[in-house]
Amino acid sequence: MAYDSTQQKFTILFNWFDQTHDGRLTRADFDQTGEIFAAVAPDGDETNKNALHNAFTRWWDALVEAGAPDAHQEVGLPQFITAMRTHISVPANFGHIVMPIIDALMRALDTNNSGTLTADEYVRMYEALGIDPSTSGAAFHRLDRNGSGTITHDEFRAAIEEFYLSTDTNAPGNWLLGPPLPPP
Repeated sequence: MAYDSTQQKFTILFNWFDQTHDGRLTRADFDQTGEIFAAVAPDGDETNKNALHNAFTRWWDALVEAGAPDAHQEVGLPQFITAMRTHISVPANFGHIVMPIIDALMRALDTNNSGTLTADEYVRMYEALGIDPSTSGAAFHRLDRNGSGTITHDEFRAAIEEFYLSTDTNAPGNWLLGPPLPPP
């Protein structure tokens, strides 16, 4: 069987969303993930906190639309990967489901309103999301495509698109949730 980098990335994402670590995704997992993301926004930033909550609700709703949940309203890994390929990661849906998370995060984390994320802001975000700082620090340098020492909104969006949409195993965006695993 050929190596499938997209399946690998979606497996990493599934495991990241699985807040209860039971091998099944539920609406509660997405609610809890939304809470984790919303906690990254500064106190009083209700606009971005709400945007993050709503984005994860839309993601769950899209899984439901794709027919991923079983009779118990749970989604297993195979169903998640299928829904990601056929529904979430298609261009018509991707911008509506995934990109609002990135836009709200960028607004919430850009504490000096520079339009960019510093390494400290980027690492702080991923540390709050449970990613080891050494991993997010290495990812930051890959995502800073122009070597400016900051990640622009466009660079961040490009990385997200690569993670979800690209089959290029060397794409910098593959590092968003940690280093990509080598092909088996």
